[in-house]
Amino acid sequence: MPSEPGGTRSYWISQELISRGHTVIMVTSSQTISRKKEIKVVDGIKVIYLKVPYDNSMGFYKRLWSFLIFIFRCSFVALKQKEVDLVIATSTPLTIGFPALLLRYTKGIQYLFEVRDLWPEVPIQMGGLRSPLLKKLSVDFERLIYKKAKHIVALSPGMKDGVVKKETPSQKVTMIPNMAKIDKFWARELNPGVFQRYNLNKNSFKIVHFGAMGLANGLDYIIDAATKLKKKNIKDIDFVFLGDGAVKNKLETETISKALSNIIFLGKFPMDETSKIVNACDVSLVTFLNLPILATNSPNKLFDSLSAGKPIIVNSNGWTREMVEENDCGFYVDATKPEELVELLVQIKSQKTMLTQMGKNARLLAETKYDKSILCKQFAEIIESKF
Repeated sequence: MPSEPGGTRSYWISQELISRGHTVIMVTSSQTISRKKEIKVVDGIKVIYLKVPYDNSMGFYKRLWSFLIFIFRCSFVALKQKEVDLVIATSTPLTIGFPALLLRYTKGIQYLFEVRDLWPEVPIQMGGLRSPLLKKLSVDFERLIYKKAKHIVALSPGMKDGVVKKETPSQKVTMIPNMAKIDKFWARELNPGVFQRYNLNKNSFKIVHFGAMGLANGLDYIIDAATKLKKKNIKDIDFVFLGDGAVKNKLETETISKALSNIIFLGKFPMDETSKIVNACDVSLVTFLNLPILATNSPNKLFDSLSAGKPIIVNSNGWTREMVEENDCGFYVDATKPEELVELLVQIKSQKTMLTQMGKNARLLAETKYDKSILCKQFAEIIESKF
């Protein structure tokens, strides 16, 4: 929902569809509801919450079990819905395509499939999915999902290429990336209260990483960079972590063991507070493991950073690198060389004029190309023209 940081894409697409006269029913999971199922109306969206155990600290197979529980309950709920004209199935995981397939076969309802990660390639390359049988079944299921979809939306050029490589006609796939939220993140005058509340050094050069803290994010890279800065006795550069995830506890333990005073963990906050903290930092950092499949990612934090008017450092050698370099709104560093990040930070920390201009370029890109008001219209137009 819009008050939470990170993924609010489905909410904003739903709002655009409602404004065009469509009725939207959203089925999603929740860990906070007291019953197995709760129904609420949120800003015109009928939201069916299903209680499913899940958190970012789960390992691959525990997550898979949660996904299976969700698709079973979701399928049961979906079959009971009446007067449904279209299903939008949003991955990840790939298993979310099962309820869509079920309605396609039992009721003849067409579906649009949205690819937010290329499964099963992501867990295969990350080593989470090792069984040859499960790999084959997953790839076969992926092909079936793409084949039976009326249309597919992919969140990056690399994801679109990945779908097309699975024998999907290119004209059946549209690329609509993640969305900037220019009304939620923006550059404004620094608030002294933010520095005081979170014990941030207002005189240091602050690099913020906000959002998911999972294995795929390759956050050891930041620990390594912070360690190198300490060895060089550079004390005016700080890393600020906002968010939660599977590796957070490990990173905190390592930070303590190495006595890294240049790393600050602030936790997870609602979007409004996240926006204030990001505004208090100088540069945003978006990292991933050095895996080819992760170069296709379309991370929320990248687009929120554009909105916030922050120069962005990326270490993924894919379309995000092209974006920040071609639009002069950030930098690329090699994901295997944390010393490159150290050298870059030492070089740019005093170049305020250049960073200010990069921040303006980032904001302009968010306003003119990636804002949710633009991309939600594109999404709705696909639905109205293809179905």
